[in-house]
Amino acid sequence: MNVKSLVISGVALCALASCQQKHEGGDAQTGEKRKFIDLANMDTTIRPGDDFFMYANGGWLKNNPIPGTETRWGSFNELQEFNYKALHELLDQAAKANGKAGSAEQKVGDFYLSGMDSATIDKAGITPLKADLDRIAAITDAQGVLNEVAYEHTVGLNPLFSFYIGPDDKNVEKMLPQVFQGGLGLPDRDYYFETDDRSKKIRAAYMDHLKKMFVLAGDDEATATKNAATVFALETKLAGASMTRVEMRDPYKVYNKFDLAQLDKTTGMNWNAVAEKMEIKGQDTLLVGQPNFFKTVGGLLKSTPVEDWKTYLRWNLINENAPYLSSAIDKQNFEFYGKTLTGQQEQKPRWKRVLTSVDGSIGELLGKMYVDKNFKPEAKERMLTLVNNLQETYAERIKRVDWMSDSTKQKALAKLNSFMKKIGYPDKWKDYSNLSIVRDSYVKNMMSSANFEYKYMVSKLGKPVDKSEWGMTPPTVNAYYNPAFNEIVFPAGILRFPFFDFNADDAINYGGIGAVIGHEMTHGFDDQGAQYAADGNLKNWWSTQDEANFKKRTDMVVKQYNAYTVLDNMHVNGELTQGENIADLGGLAIAYEAFKKTKQGQSSEKIDGFTPDQRFFLSWAQVWRANTRDEELARRIKIDPHSPNIFRCNGPLSNMTEFYQAFNIKEGDKLWKADSLRAKVW
Repeated sequence: MNVKSLVISGVALCALASCQQKHEGGDAQTGEKRKFIDLANMDTTIRPGDDFFMYANGGWLKNNPIPGTETRWGSFNELQEFNYKALHELLDQAAKANGKAGSAEQKVGDFYLSGMDSATIDKAGITPLKADLDRIAAITDAQGVLNEVAYEHTVGLNPLFSFYIGPDDKNVEKMLPQVFQGGLGLPDRDYYFETDDRSKKIRAAYMDHLKKMFVLAGDDEATATKNAATVFALETKLAGASMTRVEMRDPYKVYNKFDLAQLDKTTGMNWNAVAEKMEIKGQDTLLVGQPNFFKTVGGLLKSTPVEDWKTYLRWNLINENAPYLSSAIDKQNFEFYGKTLTGQQEQKPRWKRVLTSVDGSIGELLGKMYVDKNFKPEAKERMLTLVNNLQETYAERIKRVDWMSDSTKQKALAKLNSFMKKIGYPDKWKDYSNLSIVRDSYVKNMMSSANFEYKYMVSKLGKPVDKSEWGMTPPTVNAYYNPAFNEIVFPAGILRFPFFDFNADDAINYGGIGAVIGHEMTHGFDDQGAQYAADGNLKNWWSTQDEANFKKRTDMVVKQYNAYTVLDNMHVNGELTQGENIADLGGLAIAYEAFKKTKQGQSSEKIDGFTPDQRFFLSWAQVWRANTRDEELARRIKIDPHSPNIFRCNGPLSNMTEFYQAFNIKEGDKLWKADSLRAKVW
């Protein structure tokens, strides 16, 4: 599923027309009093026109260092902590309830208990994988390797490549099997080739990690060292055949339709056998993200010794299950993927890690419990009112843009007006009655739930596309736009302060959740989303001149963010992040215009010394407040389509004349740009 997501910090929700003009309020759930704009969180020694992020957040950043268990700490994390607490209570209640076999309480409670039983997990060691390891050891030829890869996908593992079933981008009413490049132990292909000191140290640490994991799996030092080198060499070849993240932003480049016979010929692999092992029936067509990658895989299956492939498969099996195995394996996994890659100093408490697994495995069972207790149905209606307000404002802006022809505007409006809106939780919950969960095996539960999800996914083939499905669970602190469904989705987990509060003034809510809604809507018209039509299909609905005008404006956004640097002169990748940057800019501009329609937006009444416009922009800024570890920042620069938080805050503001007016930004201030250099897309 081509899902565009916005990774942001916390939220709350309201029908903006009913928001009271208050500067302090109580949390609807906890009764906690809060200031919506707290001077103690600011650093007024910094000029707002020089660094608005620090002006709005400097005090908070100074007084909120990153906990040892986190890679960054900000508004997002504060909201996440509320949800963790709410979910923890639900898990404890389900575990104590000892529910009837097959009930939601039994499945949620026993899954949680199986993960919390560290004594049983430690005693088992690596034995939960014995049958899988024995099966790998028995492989004798390349087809056996491919058969094993195919089988492992059915139990939630992802060796060698990624696989999913989703709408055909050019015919979204039909579901198709789709394969994508994968198979790497490092976060991205570039980690294998970049020559800066940071990358070299990470590769050395990865080699050491591979060796230590093989030792924990039972190898002696010499064998483990040899096996580590084998895995790294094979992964490097896979990385060399992989597309970059920027290349994959082009949906046409990753849309390659093959019939099985044609794919056999192109890759030298037996895809009928793969399809059979992956339980794909009655399908003669695959969508292939990167044909050259699979051509390389086919060659490697012939040229690489079977024993090397068995070593790779063994590593992949252990690596993907490491968090659910003994404490020794789990801790070594954290040493590399936590400490080395992200700078995280300590593991999160076990209950949080298990909670995340339960949410990721049977999330709609847990999610229904969450919304029953933490999300009122009337809140969903109020949120819908706000979404409709933003949608109307967006339509007005499209009608006014001076670079688009009337015919293309009509198609853009048709797309905007056909957005599907999902708020809070699914209208139809997933049926888990065929899933069995036990109390005494964490690994078994992970694989059983993964196999359940796999069979559920495969069952979609040959059936009408179900657009009621969600791509996130209700407690998720996030939101997304999905071009195939032309939908905007806001889970219950994000609908709280600092994005929304029932007691907040309109400036706070429009600067928070309003900008988030506008962000997701703008994803339908960013560099990727704009290539999908109102019906969700990948097809060009632009005139040649309008498309050129659009490209000229988005190129300005790319150039702006390419100029930003962090750490040791690492540059933001403006091409990789352009979709999110366009969405941030559009979302904020649309939310501001919608805010100006409210009574507060049309007034000049100050609250705590700030005008309505100033409070709107301060609300936007505090959403992005976060301290981030250097290691995590460096990792995200390479793989994250979102810019660092400081630029998500300051970047859009530097393009908005209304911000300049609100804080008297003048030429000579660091954020000031001449009007001709201010990016304006939507």
